Amino acid sequence: MIGRMQTPQATDVAVIGAGPIGLELAVALKRRGVDYLHFDARQIGHTISWFAPHTRFFSSNERIAIAGVPLQTPDQNKCTREQYLAYLRTVVDQYDLDVRTYEPVVGIDRPSPRGPFVLTTRPQSGERTFRANRVVLVTGGTDRPRRLNIAGEDLPHVSHYFDDPHKYFRKRLLVVGGKNSAVEAALRCHNAGANVSLSYRREKLPHKSIKYWLLPEINGLIESRRMTAYFGTVPAEITPVRVRLEPWTDPEAPAKDPSFFPLTAERRALNVPFDFVLLLTGYEADMTLCRLAGVELRGVCQVPAFDERTMETNVPGVYVAGTAVAGTQDKYRVFIENCHVHVDRIVAALTGAAAPAAAPVEYSRPES
Repeated sequence: MIGRMQTPQATDVAVIGAGPIGLELAVALKRRGVDYLHFDARQIGHTISWFAPHTRFFSSNERIAIAGVPLQTPDQNKCTREQYLAYLRTVVDQYDLDVRTYEPVVGIDRPSPRGPFVLTTRPQSGERTFRANRVVLVTGGTDRPRRLNIAGEDLPHVSHYFDDPHKYFRKRLLVVGGKNSAVEAALRCHNAGANVSLSYRREKLPHKSIKYWLLPEINGLIESRRMTAYFGTVPAEITPVRVRLEPWTDPEAPAKDPSFFPLTAERRALNVPFDFVLLLTGYEADMTLCRLAGVELRGVCQVPAFDERTMETNVPGVYVAGTAVAGTQDKYRVFIENCHVHVDRIVAALTGAAAPAAAPVEYSRPES
């Protein structure tokens, strides 16, 4: 009948998020005959897709392989962004996974305490609703960049994402940050012919947070003055042609890090000309769907409350998996490789099987 409301499609389990762990969970559910629907706001492996071309993973291939599918590379080295995205597509094809990509979930409601959840999605074709008995949030931990909230952060020549070193050839580039992503971008752009400078708030690079094969190269360039390092500084303002760098001090730093020495009073703000600025200061999770579902978020990192044996949150029927379990982790301790166990725990909880034994993981703690 024209004008009659359609009954929402129903399923047992709704999986939200199609990164590696979301896909691994989908394979496990399909193998066990569990009725599920799978959604993602973008394409599968989206956060990996915005890695710079040819970026290599820090983790070994066997640790980021999923669903029992071997991950091989032609040169036997750690896989690149392109190789891993191709691998994820292969897993989806091999198991014929039905992932509703570009269909963001914008609402999670439960009209009655014991009834099903009502999910609202917003694909390009228009808003739709679904019913699910259980919901698994696998929404990732690096959805958006950590903003500095300074003037000029949104200018056209400023970016929070490193894409292609070629665009910075023979240009003055400031890379802000001192961890893996910043150091790798600085090196690759230098090797592509850019005039690279680095701004980092500490007095030296944190060797424990940088890939061991990158640290000697970046230190060598800085020591030989082929790359300028503005240690102990943070950007305070970005204009179309310059960046104002100000001294950074942390009164708690000596207690946290004995190797840190506060800046002297003589250090003053610098106004340095640059053509491009890369703000590579980290990324954080979007905990909106956890909040919509009523999940308790704890501490400054908004870590969701959940039972580590089953991954079920404080909301019965809502589970969390993958790097989202750490909230907006300040220092990354949760990666693909220590999240595989989440799949086994959730599947056991959904099917009534015995939960697998596993050592607890330190998911997150607030740090500067």
